[in-house]
Amino acid sequence: MPSRLPRSAFPTSTAAGVRLAALAALAVAAACSSTGPAGPAADARDLTCGDLDPAFLADGGVGRDGIPALTNPAFTTPDDEATSYLAGRSRVIGVNVGGEWLAVPHNVMYRHEVVNLDRGGERVVITYCPLTGSALAFDRTSAGNAEFGVSGLLYQANLIMYDRTADDSLWPQMAGRAACGPRQGQSLVRRPVLETTWSGWQDLFPGGKVVSVGPFDAQLYAVNPYGASYESPANGDYLGFPIPRSDDRRPPKERVLGFPATGGEAPRAFPFQAMEARGGAWAGSLDFDGGPAVVLWDGRRAAAVAVRPVADGRALSFGVEDDWIVDAETGSRWSVRGRAESGPLVGRQLPLIEEVYVAFWQAWAAFHPGTELVIE
Repeated sequence: MPSRLPRSAFPTSTAAGVRLAALAALAVAAACSSTGPAGPAADARDLTCGDLDPAFLADGGVGRDGIPALTNPAFTTPDDEATSYLAGRSRVIGVNVGGEWLAVPHNVMYRHEVVNLDRGGERVVITYCPLTGSALAFDRTSAGNAEFGVSGLLYQANLIMYDRTADDSLWPQMAGRAACGPRQGQSLVRRPVLETTWSGWQDLFPGGKVVSVGPFDAQLYAVNPYGASYESPANGDYLGFPIPRSDDRRPPKERVLGFPATGGEAPRAFPFQAMEARGGAWAGSLDFDGGPAVVLWDGRRAAAVAVRPVADGRALSFGVEDDWIVDAETGSRWSVRGRAESGPLVGRQLPLIEEVYVAFWQAWAAFHPGTELVIE
């Protein structure tokens, strides 16, 4: 029988004021050790959940639904005053739902972490864990059309979602599968994600829609409740919850574009700072899951994606000319979204690889031990 967390592991707290106070307290508590079962995890040592190591399973202190997930929020266009909470360097998570690209900003996810969307006949959940810097999207039909909420629990400092139709069914975000409960072992089907800056999004998707925030909430959503410096790579010890820290090849909070292990291949990661050192644009080739893959990097938009290098059934190879990613076969120029912006292939879209995503290095290394750094 699958092991389950006791119902008492879910302290209920739904008031927005309590939730924001908990987030503020979390920011203060984040000065504690991040290398073992200290601080917040001490109260969670007796919890068990499937094959998760209890030393790294923690009560996040906000309670079940204390961080309230959103379902079908309103979207608007960039020229609307309802986007005033965003600055040019604010990061957004882009996902194609129902044939339309939508942006869900980190500013929104700091306070909600999970957004359920029913749109264009599709059911998708977009997720972001501020502690681990990980942005992933999943097809909810792969979990019986479940609506997901925030459990208030963490594994290796990472968000654990719960299925609202079976609230003891727990899903660590970066694992992408149920860790315990009636769906234990079931994996979610992933959806491609493109994470970039707000100004970069507007360049790449002119008129593309973004989550709308009312005028009375704009000031609130403009502020990171974890602290303005939380995501700084130089502020690596500021994590707050236990997470393995055996791999110090990169700064703990440096973003990496990560490829999980598959088909006998070790997991691999492309650090943002290493790609940035190669210039404003860069393309790197590798094999992944039995086929060729290419990483596209855009330093101006602080964005990296993985694509299959095929357009119109033709294999392509990529280099950089004049800060543009260019294919050698036709000379077409490509943006980091994997779209040809000029040349013979203009308008063609390269397939994004859904298994690849961005996270902080320490979190990535914890969930994907044995990761190879492709560039350093």
